[in-house]
Amino acid sequence: MIDVNDLRKGVTFEHDDQLWKVLEYSHNKPGRGNATIRVKLRNLRSGASMEKTFQAGDRVEDVRLDYHNVQYLYKDGDLYYFMDTETYEQPALGRSSLGDAVDYLKDGLEVKLTLYEGEALDLEMPVAVELEVTESEIGIKGDTATGATKLATTETGLKVQVPLFVNVGDTIRVETATGRYLTRV
Repeated sequence: MIDVNDLRKGVTFEHDDQLWKVLEYSHNKPGRGNATIRVKLRNLRSGASMEKTFQAGDRVEDVRLDYHNVQYLYKDGDLYYFMDTETYEQPALGRSSLGDAVDYLKDGLEVKLTLYEGEALDLEMPVAVELEVTESEIGIKGDTATGATKLATTETGLKVQVPLFVNVGDTIRVETATGRYLTRV
């Protein structure tokens, strides 16, 4: 058991016979009374998100997770297949459990797969990925005293605001946490 005060972004725990991952965390201490802990959670099996408020001192069940380095292989319908780089097993994850990570998956990308009792649950993406621009608006030069941007579509279908000098065929680095353009590669 772990105290809810120990919950932080990225922590996984069991509550009401479900596995939850903390997406956001805030600790509120009113002037009088007990502190409350508000967390935004994602169910690792169904992909559903919810907000929950705990009282200070509440406890939740800690879970032991295994992590494996895997390589993304291909998509088949709503299933995304990966290959364990050590055992060569090919676990599959559904689109609902991956969330926004599907926008950054391209062939050969190495990520960390989270397993609970042999069941594939979640992916830990790298901080940034390199994607090729496949579509881009035409950048119009003019009043560009401040960094003007345009919308570009990458090879995975992700839409990113990029500077005017980025063209179709360029490779860009995108931050996976926010979906922001970082640099041209």
